[in-house]
Amino acid sequence: MARPVTLFTGQWADLSFDIICAKAKSFGYDGVELACWGDHFDVDKALKDKNYVKTRWEILNDHGLTAYAISSHLVGQAICDNIDERHKSILPPDVYGDGEPEGVRKRAAKKMIETAKACRLFLNAKPGRKNKDDFPGVVNGFTGSSIWHSIYAFPPTDQKYWQKGFDDFAKRFTPILNEFDKQDINFGLEVHPTEIAFDTASAQRALDAVKNHKRFGFNYDPSHLGYQGVDYVKFIRTFGGRIYHCHMKDVWWGHGDGTVGVFGGHASFADPRRYWDFRSLGHGDINFEEIIVALNDVGYAGPLSVEWEDGRMDREHGATEAAAFVKKADFKPSSLAFDAQFDR
Repeated sequence: MARPVTLFTGQWADLSFDIICAKAKSFGYDGVELACWGDHFDVDKALKDKNYVKTRWEILNDHGLTAYAISSHLVGQAICDNIDERHKSILPPDVYGDGEPEGVRKRAAKKMIETAKACRLFLNAKPGRKNKDDFPGVVNGFTGSSIWHSIYAFPPTDQKYWQKGFDDFAKRFTPILNEFDKQDINFGLEVHPTEIAFDTASAQRALDAVKNHKRFGFNYDPSHLGYQGVDYVKFIRTFGGRIYHCHMKDVWWGHGDGTVGVFGGHASFADPRRYWDFRSLGHGDINFEEIIVALNDVGYAGPLSVEWEDGRMDREHGATEAAAFVKKADFKPSSLAFDAQFDR
């Protein structure tokens, strides 16, 4: 096995941390990527209670698991978004507050900084840790976007309008990234529709906006790129060392009835009319062989974290199957040239 295989707990937040850890081990995972919702990882408790992060590791150790990352997608979404009533359902009450948009955005930014501090405390408490992490510390998440709504807009949208969105992102995230740097923690944006970066071109523009800040990189997830028609393998080769974490997630496209396009037709996931849908690993159209080769070529040595989503399959069956799929798909890069022995 080349890399540890972990399970992202975000889709399992209805279960207690102890229960999902027991299940993850039974499914065949080496560790988990902790979501900052449900009871899986509480940022406030991590900062206030010296024993909290220790108890997280005790639970992990009890189940023979490890961890490398935590994820704050929900809070991250509110940092740059145009806030509306939908955000109330995903945000902690202390972040949403009275719902006044700019107040929500500022509190979300503060919480993200606190998340970096909590992540550092968590990683520092890892049993057996000696002076440095065995994998660079990372908080995965979203950014939200003030300009996503104009992605295909009429009246027409010009580049000045879009640039204001990237400038807004830079203004809000540069202070966050500076605080991440103080904690020696990377921020991994999951490139995704509705975020400031949703394909390769916008990812490059986001990097440019924060002046290539060393703490800004990507939580690579091919499922959000493939159905858009984006070359998800080229994304790895384009950003190389900026791949700070990796989600293993599958998707299929071109399987609908022709009535719903790539924008989804306001049809729910798993509606058979849909052009695309997330699938359990190995049941979609993503070529994971090419992904593993590219990850090896750019030197990514971190975990492969399964984000399991498939509205057509029992999740425990799917998560078990996915762990085995990733372990079979992954392989170590060669340590020697295959033709080096011919002249011996």
